[in-house]
Amino acid sequence: MVEFFQGQPCRRIRIACGDAVLVALQGAHVLSWISSGRERLFLSEANRWDGHSAIRGGIPVCFPQFNARGSLPKHGFARNLPWQAGVISEEPDHAQLVCTLAANPDTLAIWPQLFEAQLHIDLRPGQLQVTLSVHNTGQTPLHFSGALHTYLAVDDIAQAQLIGLGGQPEWDSLADVHAFAAPTLHFGAEFDRVYAAAPSPLLLQDGAHRLEIAQSPEWADTVVWNPGQAKGAAMADMQAGGFARMLCVEAAQVFNPVEVAAAGRWDGWQRLRVVA
Repeated sequence: MVEFFQGQPCRRIRIACGDAVLVALQGAHVLSWISSGRERLFLSEANRWDGHSAIRGGIPVCFPQFNARGSLPKHGFARNLPWQAGVISEEPDHAQLVCTLAANPDTLAIWPQLFEAQLHIDLRPGQLQVTLSVHNTGQTPLHFSGALHTYLAVDDIAQAQLIGLGGQPEWDSLADVHAFAAPTLHFGAEFDRVYAAAPSPLLLQDGAHRLEIAQSPEWADTVVWNPGQAKGAAMADMQAGGFARMLCVEAAQVFNPVEVAAAGRWDGWQRLRVVA
């Protein structure tokens, strides 16, 4: 059943333990994930909610372009367009929703590629997995970049730590410096770095709360981002002090676009699991 949040049509899935996910049909955008009674995602209170502007927070789907690395609008068009929601599958300990976006006149006008994208949202006790599937329905190879641009909720960014990227190649996009990641990442000032994806899950420590973050090897990169105080204050869609309540840890394809052969399919997931 469709419900409305801030005037926007949404679907909700839930399981017996009380965990629940709210998904906006604009962008197949996961807005909320509640597990063990706690909201695990950050959602800005200053969003426009006009049905087409990008939504700040939750899990935006960036497709078929990451950031401004190409000729399309920033982060592509998938997050701005309405997706079709399928039938919800719900069992006591597992619920799933699949949303679909296919090539249409709006997409073909700026990206002449036939495709069908699906977002699979799988909820289990203490765990949320989001999978982006891209099916090339055309007769020529399809190339794309993108991300699951996940905004994780934290109590205080200055106290948060991200563990598990140690030794991975790192590009600091602010300083344009290449290095290798420290074992533990700390935050406070603006932070915007791209890492070669780690082979094992990451751990976000936020006071007494811990969250495991894993991604499939189909995503080559992991992006870690926080706007910091100054840039956060300059964002029209970021609430006052919002930067201190969030950390983006993104499963991404930044540098080398994915190639999907004609009639081929690509799948990439990110999985979040509550540890404490």
